[in-house]
Amino acid sequence: MKVKLAKTAGFCFGVRRAVDTVYRELKRCGGERIYTYGPIIHNEEVIKDIQARGATVLRTEEELDALTGGTVIIRSHGVEKRIYDKLEAKNISIVDATCPYVKKIHNIVREESEKGNFVIIIGDPNHPEVKGIRGWAGENAVIIQNAEEIEVIKPIIEQINKIVEQEEKIYLEGTKKSFDLPEFKSMEVAKNFINLLDTKELMLDMLNSGVAKDINVYIGDENDNENLKDFSIVTFKHTVGDKDLGTIGIIGPKRMDYSKVISVMKYISNKLNRNEKDEN
Repeated sequence: MKVKLAKTAGFCFGVRRAVDTVYRELKRCGGERIYTYGPIIHNEEVIKDIQARGATVLRTEEELDALTGGTVIIRSHGVEKRIYDKLEAKNISIVDATCPYVKKIHNIVREESEKGNFVIIIGDPNHPEVKGIRGWAGENAVIIQNAEEIEVIKPIIEQINKIVEQEEKIYLEGTKKSFDLPEFKSMEVAKNFINLLDTKELMLDMLNSGVAKDINVYIGDENDNENLKDFSIVTFKHTVGDKDLGTIGIIGPKRMDYSKVISVMKYISNKLNRNEKDEN
């Protein structure tokens, strides 16, 4: 049998660097405990080898929390900023083997978030590399997995820049897309939704029901109005001092991704605060 080795077979640059870092630290440690936060590579033979040489693989944050000493190696995927903060607070040595290309993304999302820009990360929210990137973006960020999700978020963000001060004015965006959702195949649900949009008093009651300065979430029957029982509503009443600047609301099916919606609401709140300061 003839075996032909591909030119690009083997580890990528970032993983090779991380694996070499583990072996280097094992030679250097002099008996000190060496840990990797997560498997350093998706290759069980390599994992078995570094474990046989004395490394311990931490697979959960609970295991990380239990540490009292030693050195923790961050794998090439990288981790959230809070993991670094946690290790530093415990005075545990950190060896950062995050891939330089991934680290560059961490710096980009951190810098853009600090500028006040909303960061949209496209990827699998359960993948450790994506989680790590999200962890450097602060509150002004959300993870999406496909083009359909960005089409939901985009009009909400764009609408912020169109808002002008006008008493009891209601701005609606994205209503047509609602009817593409499976929940609206029911005539009763669609009728209740249209009735809500057509009745200004219902809309104002919904938007004004929240507690000032809090993000409020109402799911299904938690809504007082019968027309809202099939929906979830997230609202934020924006105030500066004693001045009420209005309320932002997002309405959708009860299965909505609340973490994404709340991230958008926090971004809107921060942006409105900055706009108010600029005007003053």
